[in-house]
Amino acid sequence: METLPDRNGIKKTLHEVDVCVVGGGMAGICAALSAARHGARVVLMHERPVLGGNASSETRVHICGADHYGARKNMRETGVLEELRLENARKNPNSNFSVWDAILYEKVHFQPGLQLLLNCTCLQAEMSGGQIASVTGWQLTTETYHRVTAKIFIDCSGDGILAPLTGAQFRMGREGRSEFGESIAPESPDDCTMGMTICFQSREYDSPQVFEKPSWAYTYDTEDELPYGAAGHSWWTMGYWWVELGGEHHSIYDTEYLRDELLKISLGVWDHIKNKGDHGADNWALEWLQFLPAKRESRRYIGDHVLTQLDVESEGRFDDIVAYGGWSMDDHHPAGFLAARLGAPATVFHPAPAPYGIPYRCLCSRNVENLMFAGRCASATHSAMSSTRVMGTGCSMGQAAGTAAAMATEHGLSPLEVGTQHIHALQQTLIRDDSYIPWVPREISAAVKTAEITASCGDPEPVRDGWNRPVGDDEHCWRCSPGDWVAYTFAESTMVDEVSLVLDSALDDVVAMSYHQPQLSNEWRKVPDKMAKALHVDGLVDGEWVHVAAVEENYQRLVVIPVSRRLHGVRVTVDALWGRESTRVFAFYVD
Repeated sequence: METLPDRNGIKKTLHEVDVCVVGGGMAGICAALSAARHGARVVLMHERPVLGGNASSETRVHICGADHYGARKNMRETGVLEELRLENARKNPNSNFSVWDAILYEKVHFQPGLQLLLNCTCLQAEMSGGQIASVTGWQLTTETYHRVTAKIFIDCSGDGILAPLTGAQFRMGREGRSEFGESIAPESPDDCTMGMTICFQSREYDSPQVFEKPSWAYTYDTEDELPYGAAGHSWWTMGYWWVELGGEHHSIYDTEYLRDELLKISLGVWDHIKNKGDHGADNWALEWLQFLPAKRESRRYIGDHVLTQLDVESEGRFDDIVAYGGWSMDDHHPAGFLAARLGAPATVFHPAPAPYGIPYRCLCSRNVENLMFAGRCASATHSAMSSTRVMGTGCSMGQAAGTAAAMATEHGLSPLEVGTQHIHALQQTLIRDDSYIPWVPREISAAVKTAEITASCGDPEPVRDGWNRPVGDDEHCWRCSPGDWVAYTFAESTMVDEVSLVLDSALDDVVAMSYHQPQLSNEWRKVPDKMAKALHVDGLVDGEWVHVAAVEENYQRLVVIPVSRRLHGVRVTVDALWGRESTRVFAFYVD
């Protein structure tokens, strides 16, 4: 990093790194952390003061994903997102979004090899041939221009800001039905998108609370004026997703106008709840009002592959799968809140399988050689994007993009060359980092394959079958209780670099931190009680088991224990859980 003085008092700081991630929402966090953890020098440029995007304290949207609030068992995204959620479960028992902001900040700010630029808006890009040479951001708080040169750029900005700055191909709006054979697409293409939402948060007090509607807010006297009638606003702790506008406007250029209109609607809805009939809200008052709209759709990049409705419905069984989805194709009406007046539903949930695969090619620009992307701006049609846009899926894509970017810089390749030359290695690296890739098992080391496996109870074979979670009706686990052990014995002395375990983090439970819906109001506020809390590792040396390492106060699903010594065997003993009498171990690897 180099800082250059400016006679006019405006600083210019230069950063030379391997990977630049633009956008610090959930996809960008996962991309930046993954790239840095695999050895790349990374800058994460984010225009807001807090990380998390739509999941931050500024917007407070719960992270949806392939598990669809637990309706699809064991489909929850793992990897970096699961690590962050478990950190939150341990450190944020009151489910406070500002504490969540701090957890995300801590993970990113203190990650070696990663520099965080908050309050920094990307506003310029320089090209060199068909590649991005640098991007420049303006940091409002320090009045500094930050110019970042990098080998690979990953756009996780949501709005796809690098597209207009670099000439990368992109689309906005809906494709016509015949272009990709999508039955849920409109007959003809148009410029319509899904809209954006503003919510509020309310709190119950011990005494009646008065609300006086601002004169500029809208008035809704009857239930018929609101989407879904009386049933639609029976839960008011966190406002309503259907307070939505923008699909009939430009979802970027018109954001300020749309924010103003959404505030009028949101306050009008609260006035209706408080003052237009008996809703049982006498003791409730507004505690928070959202001023940064939560956006669903704007630019979508055109990548080497464009994911379509047909890809989703056929489960996306591509050879280069690196991420997955499972949320329904949740296509919001462009009119949003006003759709009810047209006699149309605010959204239509078109079914999608869980899981369906997302190919690596959807994360690489078709025409800018060193540009990648993840999140809602990834390469998909409007119909497919109505599923892939949710943040859990974005995290899955972000981790894949960041890991691939680190591989590209290590080998001196373009992102697309990683896909043609190293896709297998990329998939296996993601799985080792506890990402889930449907239909792709983890490869087992020769030492583990040939070792004798024994256990104090049950059948331990599933811990080396390559599947790190339940799949369908097969749990792929070894069941155990505190005091139980599982061991590998090798035919000859073997160098053991590390031991890795995949533990039970209750993938069948709902973990979304949310105030939005009643079924999510009792979200995790502690480490899952079936998680292994303490364990220790012994090594077989000269016919005797000797202590190697111990883990205390564990709350993570993926546990990697450095060993770095030659052994004739490795044994892991579970010492304590967080509450249950038994647990499951999904994987036990030695490398």
